[in-house]
Amino acid sequence: MEGSTAPGLGRRTLVKAGVSLGAIALGAPSIIKARGEEPVKIGMIDPLTGTLSALAQTEVEGAKYAVAVLNKKNGILGRQVELLVEDSANDVGTGVQKAHKLIDRDKVNVIFADVNSGIAYAVAQVTTQSKVLHIVPGGHTDPITGTNCKWNVFRVCNTTSMDATAITSTLIKKFGKKWYFITPDYAYGHTLQEGFVKQLKKAGGEYQADMLPISSTDFSATLIKARAYKPDVLLNNMGGLAQIDCMKQFIQFGMAKQMALGGALFELESIRSVPPEAQAGWWDMEWWWNQPNVPEAVNYVAEFRKANGKTPTARHWFGWVAVNSFKIAAEKAKSLEAIKMAHALEDEVLPPDIALQPGKIVFRAGDHQLMSNVFTGEVHPPKGGNPDDVFTVAQLVPGEQAAGTVADTGCKMTFPTA
Repeated sequence: MEGSTAPGLGRRTLVKAGVSLGAIALGAPSIIKARGEEPVKIGMIDPLTGTLSALAQTEVEGAKYAVAVLNKKNGILGRQVELLVEDSANDVGTGVQKAHKLIDRDKVNVIFADVNSGIAYAVAQVTTQSKVLHIVPGGHTDPITGTNCKWNVFRVCNTTSMDATAITSTLIKKFGKKWYFITPDYAYGHTLQEGFVKQLKKAGGEYQADMLPISSTDFSATLIKARAYKPDVLLNNMGGLAQIDCMKQFIQFGMAKQMALGGALFELESIRSVPPEAQAGWWDMEWWWNQPNVPEAVNYVAEFRKANGKTPTARHWFGWVAVNSFKIAAEKAKSLEAIKMAHALEDEVLPPDIALQPGKIVFRAGDHQLMSNVFTGEVHPPKGGNPDDVFTVAQLVPGEQAAGTVADTGCKMTFPTA
């Protein structure tokens, strides 16, 4: 997969105590060991190069910020924390290789992986076999906490079914039941489209769809087919650079007045990169920064902006929650043993300064899926001179409502006997 790497993110990154928030300290191990302390190690694997790189880099930024905050507050179990970051390059084989490296050579205590759902699932095979706790910050495909759930794997972001269920009724009510899907041809896209189609058929709707490689850059043939179909709404399920390219070509083809836009995820990183005409439609956000009635979220946004010079996105929140969930698990278990931490994290309600949203936000014991709100609403050009005020929340859909029951997911959780 082709792409560019942000400076300093293409190599393993270490974060230690004493540095300013968001900074990188490559000399951390020697300083920590000089004090006679053994650091707690987090291994993070994400596609820092390729079409999903912007989303991955943001997740890493969120995790780095969380580690820096923790290291100013006595770390985890009274020990400082190191964040070791590896590039999966949006390739399953590379992601698996990096997981083995982090576990076998670097001796990490937990793995975070991966934005790419296919890589997240493949890495889960490695972490389960090695009995290492695995938190998936931002890989959405359903089986990770569904039919292929595992005792050691917890997920922060929503399942694709949750995202599809949360927004479908709004899309039908506002635009109609005739849809055209542009969907990435890998694990995430398959389960997302299946979730939408299931809901659409219940409502008596119809659709056509194109499944394309996530590396696609030319959408002209697909957009011509979409225009000929005359749908009520175009669902652009692509992610990262592919979604941005598709949106730009949608505008170039003059299609904005012919059909509505909408779907599951149109993330802030992508909204910032498209023309104002494409900043439109009704979508999900899995976390949103502008929550004036949630003081913990207001404080987090202010502190994050102060430390990093930018507004946090849902991907930053994924990294924040992943790091803090690991801390909660370790300190509740009083151990870094994966089985003990996994039991400790089951049915654990996130405190308000970690959840950063209203309601009871909990890792459900039956499938290890985080039951967080789905923020549904309208994307629009920036308001009030704030370039990040591009989404207005219309409704919070509770996670349990969007996810259905554990039985619905197909998860049958089994812990090892020893």
